[in-house]
Amino acid sequence: MAGIDFYDRPSSALSDGSDKSENADMWSSMLSSVASSKRLPQKSMVVLGGTGECQKEFVESLNLGRKKGEKKPPIANAFALGYTYLDVLDTDQEDVVARLGLYLVSKPEPAFMPILKSLFTAAMIPDTLIVILLDWRKPWDWMRQLRTWVRLLGVLFRSLDDDARRALDDVTQTWQSRRSTYVDAGGGGSEVTLPLGRGEFDEPIGLPLCVICQNADKIEVLERERGWKDGQFDFVLQFLRTVLLKHGGTLIYTIPSVQSSLSPLLFSLLSIPSQTRSHPIKHNIIDRDKILIPGPGWDSWGKIRVLGEAFDVEGICNGWSFDISGFQNIQDDVDGGAVEIYEDVIKDSMREGDSLAAALRPRGIEVEPVDTQEFLAAQMELLEARREDGGRGDRGAAALVDGDRAQGGHGRSTSRTLQEGGVRDHVGPVQFNVGGIQMDADDMVKNIKAREASRAAGASGDYSQPQGSPADAQPQTTEALSAFFTSLMRREVAGAKKTSS
Repeated sequence: MAGIDFYDRPSSALSDGSDKSENADMWSSMLSSVASSKRLPQKSMVVLGGTGECQKEFVESLNLGRKKGEKKPPIANAFALGYTYLDVLDTDQEDVVARLGLYLVSKPEPAFMPILKSLFTAAMIPDTLIVILLDWRKPWDWMRQLRTWVRLLGVLFRSLDDDARRALDDVTQTWQSRRSTYVDAGGGGSEVTLPLGRGEFDEPIGLPLCVICQNADKIEVLERERGWKDGQFDFVLQFLRTVLLKHGGTLIYTIPSVQSSLSPLLFSLLSIPSQTRSHPIKHNIIDRDKILIPGPGWDSWGKIRVLGEAFDVEGICNGWSFDISGFQNIQDDVDGGAVEIYEDVIKDSMREGDSLAAALRPRGIEVEPVDTQEFLAAQMELLEARREDGGRGDRGAAALVDGDRAQGGHGRSTSRTLQEGGVRDHVGPVQFNVGGIQMDADDMVKNIKAREASRAAGASGDYSQPQGSPADAQPQTTEALSAFFTSLMRREVAGAKKTSS
């Protein structure tokens, strides 16, 4: 037992443990570095406004593509905060270059602010984009909707913690510097340093902003059914550009199921360069249903005035600042603001009480619906009236049968004509063309019968005519004409029956 040192063993065990811990730390650091290099960039998009269907159309319009066999992710937007996700593929549609999470909010309710607040953390803010959806089916509500969302975002961002607010300030400075070195797609790729212009980026929200005006195909409907002119469309565009210039936002018009530059524009705002290389973004202010205003740094007051010198850019700019600052509730109206000016020019001409509604509403298209109970009551009265006349109708039918037996085919044709009278009431007057002149069969029969009656009264006088005179032939001729027109009426009614059946 001598010579054994019991204190060497613990020392050896401690040294082995320290070596193992160092090796574990080394491997964990290596694995974490490899994992971070392969980790997909996480991008977020907060979509505000629009109905549930409009939000789904927007998500589908991104058209990011999917790998073979990959299922389409569901869109859960039935409640306060909706969510879905998309994988952004490279240009070859093979590798995933980013994961995009979309958060969907339809209504600007103050009660939703605690939910929205959880989306704007210091870690998420640098990779987040704000999207506001507007609909061309109701352009008269645009400025009011846009004002409400901007107010809500302002209140929300002021309530964030210090770390999140510092992140917002960093994003604002980044976008301001990005604006000052804007690269035009058609300018040869050279960077040009530009100072901020008047009314430009003086009300930054804190995050990149994109306003999407959906259903631009409804522009033709506004022009055709509501009497809109080019001046009104230009006014709307100038107003939007003036407001978005203050926030450093972008603008695009989209049409469902029509390819546009929406995806490249949004990817450039989210700094996903793999898609923007193959789809360069170019402005469009010519096609009124494909408007695209890139930003920041492209637009200015001078370019806005090109559409119309009468547009007061400076007044609208100051009015909008007044709209988004002087309020107690995000839904409050402000007298003398830009929204009031917009709604004085752009109105819903179809609303009740508008003097222009009657002039612009299409004629002969809209029909007032009849109450179901009133319709059934009227039909009941008709049935009762026919039931009361049933006995007289049976006796009249029996008389017609007797006349048919006595007079041959003429009686049967008269019986059928009377029975088809109800059909003629629905079909309308039976008309035919004789030598280019439109004739009414009912009137012709009435005239023939009246003439026959007058001649019969004249024939009952004291004078007498020899047998075989023209007076004897008149009843036969009249009877033949009456049968001819009656056959025409019966033929028209039969054709109407076949058509209705």
